[in-house]
Amino acid sequence: MEENTSKKKTLSPVQEIERTIVKTYRKDIWGRFVKAVERYELISDGDCIAVCVSGGKDSALLAKLMQLYQRYGDRHFEVKFLSMDPGYSEANRRRVESNAELLGIPLTIFSTNVFEAVDDTQTSPCFICARMRRGHLYRRAKEFGCNKIALGHHYDDVIETILMSMLYGAQVQTMMPKLPSDNVEGMELIRPLYLVREQDVIAWANYNGLEFLRCACTATQNIDNKAFTTKRAEIKNLIATLKQTNPLVESNIFGSVENVNLRKIIGYQKDGEKRTFLDDYGVK
Repeated sequence: MEENTSKKKTLSPVQEIERTIVKTYRKDIWGRFVKAVERYELISDGDCIAVCVSGGKDSALLAKLMQLYQRYGDRHFEVKFLSMDPGYSEANRRRVESNAELLGIPLTIFSTNVFEAVDDTQTSPCFICARMRRGHLYRRAKEFGCNKIALGHHYDDVIETILMSMLYGAQVQTMMPKLPSDNVEGMELIRPLYLVREQDVIAWANYNGLEFLRCACTATQNIDNKAFTTKRAEIKNLIATLKQTNPLVESNIFGSVENVNLRKIIGYQKDGEKRTFLDDYGVK
């Protein structure tokens, strides 16, 4: 017992944080991360992956997971850790830099004027900001010779997207675990946290006493906070309400897009072509 205690005391802060991922949260974080990587074939030998670190908890955890997987996994690939400064305050910029140092992440930060560009936007500032951010990240990743970018979207983002698409977009679709870029040739987007729950990301951050950026955007500060709320926040609250009477609601939402019966769908699209149930109606 004394020998084990002595060994634990010699661990550096970075090693302690890594230990919580592969030990304390082995099942809920590390196991689900590896499961997503393998189930959806997200990483291949020879990949050069740009891990996009926003300054928030999700992308910070993703960075550590990718770093550990490169070290201990059975895939041989390169990782570049990129962070875009969209116009952070000096304090927020320092927070991103200090967290990267604390986590042992060799982060490359580049500056843009995204916040300034969306500052006067009164409608959908988050959507516009996200699109601009991604465009900058794709281009910078390409410059670094990467063929993939990894984003920190998790399981909760996936199920929220399903409901958002249905309730606000009149369509059935979700956030895919991977997809090719429409604008940057040879680039693919992957989401290795696809099966990791947000509550476990929060628990990991709290366990290690880590503090990350929330939304540091200046655009939303120009909108009446009482009136402004994101659609994702509305959906998150809806799911929490539904869960009170149905504990399985989250897994059922996720499962709904894995178990689509096309014979029970009125219409669908494939490769840009619209089809309806009438196309095959009566055909045996």
